[in-house]
Amino acid sequence: MAKPDNLLPAKPTVQVIERMFTLLEILASREDAVSLKEISERSGLHPSTAHRILNDLAIGSFVDRPAAGNYRLGMRLLELGNLVKARLNVRDAALVPMRELHKLTQQPVNLSMRQGDEIVYVERTYSERSGMQVVRAIGGRAPLHLTSVGKLFLASDDPQRLRTYATRTGLPGQTRNSITELPVLERELSKARQYGIARDNEELELGVRCMAAGIYDDQNKLVAGLSISAPADRLDESWLSKLQATANEISVALGYTPR
Repeated sequence: MAKPDNLLPAKPTVQVIERMFTLLEILASREDAVSLKEISERSGLHPSTAHRILNDLAIGSFVDRPAAGNYRLGMRLLELGNLVKARLNVRDAALVPMRELHKLTQQPVNLSMRQGDEIVYVERTYSERSGMQVVRAIGGRAPLHLTSVGKLFLASDDPQRLRTYATRTGLPGQTRNSITELPVLERELSKARQYGIARDNEELELGVRCMAAGIYDDQNKLVAGLSISAPADRLDESWLSKLQATANEISVALGYTPR
């Protein structure tokens, strides 16, 4: 019996992408390198067509060529896979503790990760019944130096990498409170390293303050940040110990061993 259309596997609408997926699946089916001849036979593609697509994939490091005419999956796929894996693991470990922290504060709790020169909000917990709140959209982005979580990541960078970030971005501001000068930012990051927490004092958005604590993995590497966002006049310093305890709970769930 034929399957209904909505039960059939989805296929790419662009032919070259469909062919690319086919080639990657062939390479994924073997631990060792695969010859162009075998790839052509298994994919049904002409050798010149397979060769052209594989060469394009090799440019992006999605495919390696250990020897002439032989191909295998590249390291870029491993990097992307590890990135996705880390995000899923952090989100899974964080969701329940985030909800508990929200119950205590009645303010939005955000889970954010670094992506290049920005932080990306990957999860949030909030309640419509809490009145006026500051809610960051999942998938939203913000500059590192204007956010509490972003400052945690910058604080973990070495001085040269921080200076490179400042030069590359120009440290643009968004409010009158934004830190746009490197010496001021360096002093702010020194506090973050000393106390293990960071703050956003109406630097991204006027009327909004945030506090953040870091989340670490089993390699003791900073992988995410947990933050509480609130109207400036509602941010309660008593939340800080609860925030740190929740971030530590998530870190331990990821295999982190407190020093």
